Amino acid sequence: MLLELSESQLVLVDYQERLLPAMLDGPKTWANAALLGQLANRLAVPVWGTTQNPSGLGELAPEIGAHCRQVLVKMQFSAMEEGLGEWLKPEPEAPKGNARSLPRHLQKNQNASPSRSMIVIAGCEAHVCLLQTALDLIEDEFDVWVVTDACTSRNERNRDAAFDRLAGAGAELVTTEMVGFEWLRSAEHPEFKFWQSLIK
Repeated sequence: MLLELSESQLVLVDYQERLLPAMLDGPKTWANAALLGQLANRLAVPVWGTTQNPSGLGELAPEIGAHCRQVLVKMQFSAMEEGLGEWLKPEPEAPKGNARSLPRHLQKNQNASPSRSMIVIAGCEAHVCLLQTALDLIEDEFDVWVVTDACTSRNERNRDAAFDRLAGAGAELVTTEMVGFEWLRSAEHPEFKFWQSLIK
C-alpha cells in the first residue's frame, strides 16, 4: 500500500531546541523533519507539531514549527492523551438553521473536512513520545507511517527498539524520500522539481 496524498496528515513530535544536542544524528534528523514540513505545505498536507514540557525542553525548532498549522503543548508523553486526535479527526459541525427549514442538500455538513486517516509521523524521542503517540494512533484506527530517518533517540538501541515495536504493532516504516515520492507519484507532478531540489 502506498501513501495517498489526499488522505495524509503529518505529525512532527517534539523537535525541541534543547533536545537536539543529546540526540543521535540530531542535525540530520531535524533537517529531514524540515524537508517533510516544506513538502507537506507545498502539497496542502496538514502539518501538526507537538512540544513536551517546553518550559524545560524549549520551544519547537523554528525551521520545523514554521510549517505547522498548530503546535500542541503537552506534559503526557503521548500527544493523543492531550487532544491530538481532535485535531486529526475533527468533529463535523452541525448545519446551521432548523433542519426542517433547510433544503435537503444543505442538511448535511458541506464544510466537513475529508477524512485524512494516513498519519505520517516523525520525532523524538523515538522510544518515548513518538512511540506512545504512534501506538495510540494505531489504537484509534489511524494508518500510521513512521519516518525512520526523521526519528531519533539518545542512543541507537532505544531508537531501533521503538521501530521494532511499531512495526510489530502495524505501523509502516518509511524514509523521508519514500514519503515525498509516494505523495508525488510522478516526475510530471508540478512539485517534483521542488522536491528534487530539496533532496539533492
